[in-house]
Amino acid sequence: MDHNDVRIGGNPKQSIALHLRMANRHGLITGATGTGKSVTLQVMAEGFARSGVPVFLADVKGDLSGLAKSGAPNDKIQQRIAQLKLQHYQQRAYSTVLWDLYGRRGHPIRATVSDMGPMLLANLLELNETQTGILFAAFKIADDEGLLLLDMKDLRAMLTWVADNGKSLQSTYGNFSATSIAAIQRKLLMLEQQGAEQFFGEPQIALTDLMQTDFSGNGVISILDATALITQPRLYAMFLLWLIAELFEQLPEIGDADKPRSVFFFDEAHLLFDHAPKALVDKIEQVVRLIRSKGVGIYFVSQSPLDIPDDILGQLGNRVQHALRAFTPKDQKAVKAAAETFRSNPDLDTVKVISELGVGEALVSVLDEHGRPTPVERVMICPPESRIGPLSDSERSEHLSRSPLKGRYDTVVDRESAYELLKQRADVEAKSTASTARSSKNSRGPGRPRQSVLEAMTKSAVRSIGSSLGRQIVRGILGSLLGKSR
Repeated sequence: MDHNDVRIGGNPKQSIALHLRMANRHGLITGATGTGKSVTLQVMAEGFARSGVPVFLADVKGDLSGLAKSGAPNDKIQQRIAQLKLQHYQQRAYSTVLWDLYGRRGHPIRATVSDMGPMLLANLLELNETQTGILFAAFKIADDEGLLLLDMKDLRAMLTWVADNGKSLQSTYGNFSATSIAAIQRKLLMLEQQGAEQFFGEPQIALTDLMQTDFSGNGVISILDATALITQPRLYAMFLLWLIAELFEQLPEIGDADKPRSVFFFDEAHLLFDHAPKALVDKIEQVVRLIRSKGVGIYFVSQSPLDIPDDILGQLGNRVQHALRAFTPKDQKAVKAAAETFRSNPDLDTVKVISELGVGEALVSVLDEHGRPTPVERVMICPPESRIGPLSDSERSEHLSRSPLKGRYDTVVDRESAYELLKQRADVEAKSTASTARSSKNSRGPGRPRQSVLEAMTKSAVRSIGSSLGRQIVRGILGSLLGKSR
């Protein structure tokens, strides 16, 4: 085993480590609740960080923030160290940055509506086919008109303007049902109540801030506190899918490298695929397949391999399977499916062992130096060097106060975009209408005024508003795969 490889665990026969050259071939950590998945994730994150690989992980239960503090010795850890004959084990803290979409327990993370794109938003809002078509058209019109869609109020204003100008837009973009637009608006309001308004906006997160090394050359571990976010599973899934898409679009290809550029762990991975339309799942599968050439490893964490679509599951070369309990026929099916994902070991009854594993034990198969899955082995997971358990509130506050990113994302920037520009034009139009009405009343007496030349020109001008950046907005979601470039 190379000292730079990521050691996962071992047994009396051998040590089991993940080869860094194969870490961008992705992976999977599965097992029932309470069987040790979080500790395995913590151990692997530490291993990558020691090897100089930046790590991003979603902390669903809130206990992975302990990576920022040194572990404390206890009898169980000492026993496991002795069992695995760990020679270089030392308890230590790791360089970490804390994040939180809501900005409460970490630095806020934001993305613009424009970069999120209509496909992800339509999935998040559970729009039907007609509503989805309208949303795509609204984004296209915003592009054509040079209107920036940065936050929720920009998108609402754009939809309102589309509804008000449906007849003039019909010949170019098709019909716009007022009922469908109203339905989209209602769903946007519901999304805001789930906290999406805090996520959409600027300054948008720079991916480079999620992919740093510290002054010692160790990878920085970025920890997203998802304890509140997980209660809004669609928003959680949308964020993770957006992140994968942005990585794919922004990072250049590096081919085969000695180690990955960065590794991402996504807990509760089934939420990415639950109720997602096939077109979106197909795009995710395509990105997962192609993103490894950009030096990114993606590791899904879930209860069962059945949570992951087959086309994506087939690309996850490094596997750690904790215990599954077979109490029902459905459970038995999951156990059998999990066993079948491994390369068989003639000395191991994989189906039987999966149900017998204790806490801190797992079945492991990794890719060898030639990219071939190794035979499955039953192993004891290494103990973490950092703390098992979360930071206290005071420790978290102190950590954030010393963060190198302090102040970079804390203040919302609300620059001129679709909402402001459309409001300005509406104000001009209202004043023009009032002026025309007064003029008509003075010259023609009572009755309905005709549309003035100025009013007609104003309506026309709205359709040619230029953005303050002087460029066309590009839609983020898997844009490269949909024929668009950044």
